[in-house]
Amino acid sequence: MAADSMEIDDALYSRQRYVLGDTAMQKMAQSHVFLSGIGGLGVEIAKNIILAGVKALTVHDTKHCSKWDLGINFFIHEDDVTSQRNRAEATLPRIAELNPYVHVAASTVPLDETTDLSFLKHYQCVILTEVSLLLQKKINDFCHAQQPPIKFISADVYGVCSRLFCDFGDEFEVLDTTGEEPKEIFISNITQSNPGIVTCLENHPHRLETGQFLTFREVNGMVSLNGSTHQITVVSPYSFSIGDTSEMEPYLHGGIAVQVKTPKMCYFERLEKQITNPLCLVPDFSKPEAPLQIHVAMLALNHFQENFGRGPNIGCLQDAEEMLKIAISISETLENKPQVNGDVVKWLSRTAQGFLPPLAAAVGGVASQEVLKAVTGKFSPLQQWLYIDVLDIVTPLEKVGSEEFLPRGDRYDALRACIGDALCQKLHDLNVFLVGCGAIGCEMLKNFALLGVGTGQDKGLVTITDPDLIEKSNLNRQFLFRPHHIQKPKSYTAAEATLNINPYIKIDSDINKVCPATENTYSDEFYTKQDVIVTALDNVEARRYIDSRCVANLRPLIDSGTMGTKGHTEVIVPHLTESYNSHRDPPEEEIPFCTLKSFPAAIEHTIQWARDKFESSFSHKPSLFNKFWQTYPSAEEVLQRIKSGESLEGCFHVIKTLSRRPRSWTQCVELARVKFEKYFSHKALQLLHSFPLDTRLKDGSLFWQSPKRPPFPVKFEFNDPLHYGFIVSTAKLFATVYCVPFTEKDLSEETILGIISSVKVPEFRPSNKVVQTDETARKPDHIPVSSEDERNAIFHLEKSILSNEALETDLQMKPISFEKDDDSNGHIDFVTAASNLRAKMYNIEPADRFKTKRIAGKIIPAIATATAAVSGLVALELIKVVGGYPADAYKNCFLNLAIPIMVFTETAEVRRTEIRNGISFTIWDRWTIYGKEDFTLLDFINAVRVSYLLSWVNTRQEERGFIFWVVELCFDFFFISIKLLFKPE
Repeated sequence: MAADSMEIDDALYSRQRYVLGDTAMQKMAQSHVFLSGIGGLGVEIAKNIILAGVKALTVHDTKHCSKWDLGINFFIHEDDVTSQRNRAEATLPRIAELNPYVHVAASTVPLDETTDLSFLKHYQCVILTEVSLLLQKKINDFCHAQQPPIKFISADVYGVCSRLFCDFGDEFEVLDTTGEEPKEIFISNITQSNPGIVTCLENHPHRLETGQFLTFREVNGMVSLNGSTHQITVVSPYSFSIGDTSEMEPYLHGGIAVQVKTPKMCYFERLEKQITNPLCLVPDFSKPEAPLQIHVAMLALNHFQENFGRGPNIGCLQDAEEMLKIAISISETLENKPQVNGDVVKWLSRTAQGFLPPLAAAVGGVASQEVLKAVTGKFSPLQQWLYIDVLDIVTPLEKVGSEEFLPRGDRYDALRACIGDALCQKLHDLNVFLVGCGAIGCEMLKNFALLGVGTGQDKGLVTITDPDLIEKSNLNRQFLFRPHHIQKPKSYTAAEATLNINPYIKIDSDINKVCPATENTYSDEFYTKQDVIVTALDNVEARRYIDSRCVANLRPLIDSGTMGTKGHTEVIVPHLTESYNSHRDPPEEEIPFCTLKSFPAAIEHTIQWARDKFESSFSHKPSLFNKFWQTYPSAEEVLQRIKSGESLEGCFHVIKTLSRRPRSWTQCVELARVKFEKYFSHKALQLLHSFPLDTRLKDGSLFWQSPKRPPFPVKFEFNDPLHYGFIVSTAKLFATVYCVPFTEKDLSEETILGIISSVKVPEFRPSNKVVQTDETARKPDHIPVSSEDERNAIFHLEKSILSNEALETDLQMKPISFEKDDDSNGHIDFVTAASNLRAKMYNIEPADRFKTKRIAGKIIPAIATATAAVSGLVALELIKVVGGYPADAYKNCFLNLAIPIMVFTETAEVRRTEIRNGISFTIWDRWTIYGKEDFTLLDFINAVRVSYLLSWVNTRQEERGFIFWVVELCFDFFFISIKLLFKPE
């Protein structure tokens, strides 16, 4: 996305475009942003908004690089510290390298209470970190007073507490509050009443909210509704009211209600006013009072800094007492006089000089998303404060001596000030297995490097694996990769980049795929050597498999994922929590086979149909063709076998493909033209033959009513770009599959027109084949072959042999694997053209290439902001796991930065199954029985009784019951693992 152009580089931004949309992307490409403070939080924000693609960013800082910065700023190196470079100037070339479309400049001029702020008028958004509260107020007042207002964001991380504040002016218009696709609801009935009640199709809840707006189309009978917009009131999950319909025509059938996105106005107050009466987002509903308590504590910290010209000393109880007095005094001045939490104030004071990089990653992700909202008007902004604390990490350190937190003169001093030296050493000695080096994986490696994970002198290792190669689209959010890394392995490249952040980290990189199909890649012994496993995957099955390995080997697992602005984290700790496999996501909703084949009602149906056609024609059938001829190496042998009455699986379809094989570019174009007629004309005529427009069901209702749409044949028009595009893309794919060469001249309109004008298109002949209408029916595995088909197969194969068209070269095809990100291969061109032609046939609203690519390629929308936030939250939980914290310390999180919401919840306690007499087990329990080679079942049963004190087995009847119970337990591996080990004498 060039600075002077509105053209969007889809190869780079494709995943983000699905999150923000083109309008927001173009607004962002015109925005200038100012960021002051390039410490640990500032560099996180800078990274994320540069990856997103603002037009220009100015990074401002007046401090020089210090050893301290090595542990908080991943773009500052040891030579920057040695040469005492300015932090903004040292960081500039490294953050500029993240995105060539963004102009990045550095500023080192003083910014204080005497500075003339008129230079800020050049910017649309100003972000402040590491700036005094007095100066924040002055800059905020200046920004708020401008017309239009300059969007103002301030953010800080002090030890174990963080703060984020937003002010976008008195009025700020949000064009799209959620970013979700507008809902489409199929209608089954509308009453003639006041208010009119709209009922949607059975088993299809509308999921709307009162106050939303809908527009109507394709309503039969009550046609005056079509094109009109109505505000709705929800009546039930399946109905809503729309106002007075009593004077309208009676409803007959059909109709679709489409959600209308309406702008929303948000209102902000200045920082000065919000300090006394803050409006806070509550991230942890178990502690609703926490945001105000942290608000007071951080105001006390700011006052302490102003009063003493310094921050409170690390671990100093005297400074903590002074801050507590200030906090109590401040609380009395606030409008709602919030309660002062002494523990919050104490821990903030003790750790304020320190810095937790993962907390900065989490807050930086949220803050960066607010920047994007500020310059685009996309998504609901934060109103107006967000406070996140990690007191769960420091509370167990209450009795640790203050000397544990004091500086040692290395890169981990900022971290040490928060968690103590002993916990730092545990992180250094950690063995961690990171599965996946994509967006979350890159962010996690950055966090590992800053925390010093795997840097121990004698212990500690980070093992990473990812089989993928780097694509250009990865560069938009997988921040360890650069353009010169494209087509290199992710894991090797990520390892090298991580060493640039921290050269002392020990890292072992693999390109192994971890999934059930390759379960021997990593042994149980490998898993037991890992202290923690972290997954950074978008594959649910792979995550479930890794979870099963963790449970089997009693290893903790931290799982996370993102989809657009949404993200989640989950902590799994042996003996304390449930596992990932303890719960199941709702199954993905499948499109019924009959809907795909004959009755599409939405563009998603036609896109999936086109995607299936691609797979069938260009991948599946060619693969079966090759497999068949690898089994039967000659056509003559096959002919002889079927003539003798032998049944060869797949024989009919293979011979049919061979006999129709195109052998020139002309024949490829002719085949594409014939396919056009079959797919988009004959199919419609056949359905209307089977079910004429006036067909009625047994209850007298029309067959063709919502959601069923009657098809109408599409007449081929060479000059229609959609028709022409289908012919060209289909012919190119057939040529590739059948190994037919073609030239640029072959692709010219003149050549294509010359071929098409002479094609003899088969006439439509109706068939009596039964059309499947049952939505529960699945696609048949095998289509039976009739005796006539078999006779035709013999005839066609004989003809091919006699014509010398069954030679060895003819018995090979080139299957195509669908690749969504290569625009030159024509795959998305075919799916888009085929889908939209089918949509036209059924009068369905078409989709552009961009939307088609997302649905057909099952692309998961992604943005760096959510990825950074999620990875930071994971790393915070990692610290707790390493510290061996109790169950109530761990937090799972769900966030949606678009709304915005962030919800922390306690982990689910592991379910314990009671057997009897006080004996119980969980998924984490292991019963190990030692025996000899001649060990019998009775020996095993007795060993279980003795080893596990099953004293309740006294009577003969109880013993018999016990025997059955143990045998049953042996087979019940889902609940408990019983291991029998042979012990040598």
